[in-house]
Amino acid sequence: MKKLLIVDDEVDIVSSIQYVLNQEGFATLSAHDGLKAMQLYENERPDLVILDLMMPGIDGLEVCRRIRSVDKRTPILMLTARTSEIDTVVGLELGANDYIAKPVRLRELVARVKAHLRETPKVQDNAKGIKLGDLFIDMESRTVLVAEKPVELTFKEFELLLAMARQPNRVFSRDQLFAQVWGSDFLGESRTVDVHIRYLREKLESNPSQPKHILTVRGVGYRLVWD
Repeated sequence: MKKLLIVDDEVDIVSSIQYVLNQEGFATLSAHDGLKAMQLYENERPDLVILDLMMPGIDGLEVCRRIRSVDKRTPILMLTARTSEIDTVVGLELGANDYIAKPVRLRELVARVKAHLRETPKVQDNAKGIKLGDLFIDMESRTVLVAEKPVELTFKEFELLLAMARQPNRVFSRDQLFAQVWGSDFLGESRTVDVHIRYLREKLESNPSQPKHILTVRGVGYRLVWD
């Protein structure tokens, strides 16, 4: 049974989230402040953390930073009532995998939790390649197959797809993708990512105007979903 840690200073929100996740068969732990959250994390090592951004004392950003300093893998989903892009991006830059806006839509939350806990079938990420569903990225030959059919990508399109495929379901900000693919010294802007995402959709999606795999996270960036 997967164990989830829910952290929010609003007791009613925690109770509602716990109830729906327990109904889905998850074990849950709860904390209402950052200090208690860190104690539970260190003692229980949950499989996933749902973390409120704004809390008294140690806030969610600091809890996220502390977890990521010792653990790069456990999914962290941030809850935020803030609507500004910068707050969400800061959380992602500190290592959060995803964010969910308040008021929380519980069905969406359950779906996101399951997506991040799902063991995606893939070939080990090594010198050979990555497999996600019917997508295969061969890193030796720098080729891409979808349903065993080759897809021709440019150098940057390949690098952009590879960056997202290494961490499927994770939300990447434009700045994160830009830094990984173009490098921090490149003279350009992160909106370059949007152009290349459009090219990838045209080549990889059956309906680029309604993508099922390369999804936009409004005001933040993109997520690759390929089961």
